[in-house]
Amino acid sequence: MLQQSRYGAWLAAVLRAALLLGALAAAGQSFAAENAPTPADPRITIHDGYVDEKKCGSCHADQAAAFAKSHHAKAMALADDTTVRADFNDVQFERAGIVTKFFYRDGRPFVRTEGPDGKQAEFEVKYTFAYEPLQQYLVDLGGGTLQALDVAWDTGKREWIWLGDGRPARPGSTYHWTGPFYRWNRTCIDCHSTDPQTNFQPQSNEYRSTYVATSIGCQSCHGGGARHVEWAETKSRTNLTTISPNLGLSKIDGNTCFGCHSRRTKLAGYQPGQPFLDAFSPALLRPDLYFPDGQILDEVFEYGSFQQSKMARAGVTCLDCHTQHESTLKAQGNALCTQCHTLAAPERFVKFNPGGDFDTPTHTHHPTGSSGAQCANCHMPQRTYMKVDPRRDHSFVIPRPDLSAMYGTPNGCIACHESKSDAWAAETMDKWYGTAWRNRPTIAHAFARSAQNDPASIGALRQLVADREQAGIVKGSAITAMSRVGGADVVADVKAAAGDADPLVRLGAAEAAGNLPLERRLEAIGKLLGDETRAVRVAAVTALGATPQLTLLGEERRRFDAAIDDLRAYVQANSDAAEVQNNYGTFLLGQQRPNEAETAFRQAIVLDPALSGPRINLAELYRVTGQNERSEQSYAEAIAVSPDQADLRFGHALSLVRQKALPDAVREFEVAVRLSPDNVRYRTTLAIALDSVGRIADAFSILGEAVAGGQADADILGMAIQYGLKLQRYPETLKYAEALARLQPNDPRLVELVRQLRAVTEQK
Repeated sequence: MLQQSRYGAWLAAVLRAALLLGALAAAGQSFAAENAPTPADPRITIHDGYVDEKKCGSCHADQAAAFAKSHHAKAMALADDTTVRADFNDVQFERAGIVTKFFYRDGRPFVRTEGPDGKQAEFEVKYTFAYEPLQQYLVDLGGGTLQALDVAWDTGKREWIWLGDGRPARPGSTYHWTGPFYRWNRTCIDCHSTDPQTNFQPQSNEYRSTYVATSIGCQSCHGGGARHVEWAETKSRTNLTTISPNLGLSKIDGNTCFGCHSRRTKLAGYQPGQPFLDAFSPALLRPDLYFPDGQILDEVFEYGSFQQSKMARAGVTCLDCHTQHESTLKAQGNALCTQCHTLAAPERFVKFNPGGDFDTPTHTHHPTGSSGAQCANCHMPQRTYMKVDPRRDHSFVIPRPDLSAMYGTPNGCIACHESKSDAWAAETMDKWYGTAWRNRPTIAHAFARSAQNDPASIGALRQLVADREQAGIVKGSAITAMSRVGGADVVADVKAAAGDADPLVRLGAAEAAGNLPLERRLEAIGKLLGDETRAVRVAAVTALGATPQLTLLGEERRRFDAAIDDLRAYVQANSDAAEVQNNYGTFLLGQQRPNEAETAFRQAIVLDPALSGPRINLAELYRVTGQNERSEQSYAEAIAVSPDQADLRFGHALSLVRQKALPDAVREFEVAVRLSPDNVRYRTTLAIALDSVGRIADAFSILGEAVAGGQADADILGMAIQYGLKLQRYPETLKYAEALARLQPNDPRLVELVRQLRAVTEQK
């Protein structure tokens, strides 16, 4: 590694010298020669339509100077004594027994830590990544692969921190710092450089990644500047005044920001100015990403939150609050909000009436200028990510401590008054504002119930979809959540949503179709195959992947094939992502193309050997094609790599059941339950398997543990009653029957069963 690093430094020096000589020789020649890059960074390549970033500042000096102060301009840099903010002066950091040492050698920063093989090794830091509140460091593992260390520098406290949670990941796993999750080329490249190109080589699993500038630059937002510079050069020679000065540059709007400030999947190569939903598919309001009221839970950035807000629906954009080049707030404190929220509503938003006297103790009930009187502290609660990076929620919620008590949602009151309870906050708000605030419409009840698979949530979700005042992302998320709970019962709802004018609602309908019975999907979303928005088309063709070929005829067949082209572009754009290859393999299998599906699954395994999904799917492919021995072998190989993956053990157990190896299957089911004790499906399947081998008492016990652990759903209780009756353990069975009767109070059979069990129990 050291020899490679010295060779790389020597080669870079030679290239710099050659480029400098070339630049001197080209002085006074054509524009193209004048703009030949002279990068110190070997990954810099001036792509077609782009120019060297320095060219922008030659005319736009004020804007370039302002931008240079921003964190965007410092998003990534070659690691040297001007960019590295951390302490590399022979310091050590230890977590969970893993020692990481930071030091300099020949003026270059190095790190010694656990490598991909689990042994200590030395790595040269090539790049800095981000600026504050933390800075990460990238090392080159060969093959063009850059990896981000999972130990980062806290710029505020000036100390090293570990970014992981729980137990450290094992070498070779997804979340080890040398694994796919921390791979810059795969996870980070899109948003920290100018026009980054991944250039993954599937045949060799190597990268030839390039970008126009190491960090974010002018052309990241304004688009390639070649045509604009050509216009400027022509104008200076001919004194043209009739052509727009924006020639060749993209329009700056919310799409420009959302390309990076969103939780999304890349659909194709992105160019500034391109519609957001043609380049990306955003994550909707899933329970693993958002709280039931829509506030941020996981790291989702700003798009999904802001789309929920009244401000987004009123036409407010990022640039109404944030400066374009410095990326700072346009005003400090409440002055930012009172740009619009004043007694006299601004003419631009008069239809939405944001006016009011809000920046007063009458409204805030806190002293003017205090922390509690700040609009953002109440309406934009913070949540910390990456250990030290606080992000404000952009859905601009009204504090609801009553919902916090029900569902654990954040609220600004307790964020400040940490020693107080949600009940205290709610009672205080009652005194200040009356109790009407408790009855304000909220999405929380519907989404919280749907997350628990409560059938009663369908009606509430249906009301959200029908509500014209709701944001498109809320309605799209509601139709998707409805399909997870209702299945075939909501086909008509999904079909209606597929005709909505808002593309986010149509996206929700397309994703919802994946939860409908296969034979009903085409009826529900067939027309979305020709949707004007790429994100919708890709979601639709994915949901329809297993549709029988004979049902697609004429124009529908043509739209399906065209949508497959969009899907292939998405797969190509994410060719180094194991999850995408796995999903594509599932699509191909549904299209009855098992050989291509096998190739996709195997490529996914190469990309991330620790990911269980592709291995399970490959084993299932062998099963459905009659290759039972290869199926069993695939499961065995997968378990050898990831023995603690519950879904692998469960899938292996099912394969053993199919081979009638029930004792072995039971042992694997038991391991799956031990690894994932809260998974109801694993536990009920184990109970059935135990019953099949005559271990009814053990089956009854495993269900009892589930009930005691709060997993008392109808399926668990019903099975427990069945086995309890077999064993004649009536007192325990009575408890389960009473619990089931509470869930299903109108079932006369349960009423009678409870009566009989009580009678038998009392006799004893």
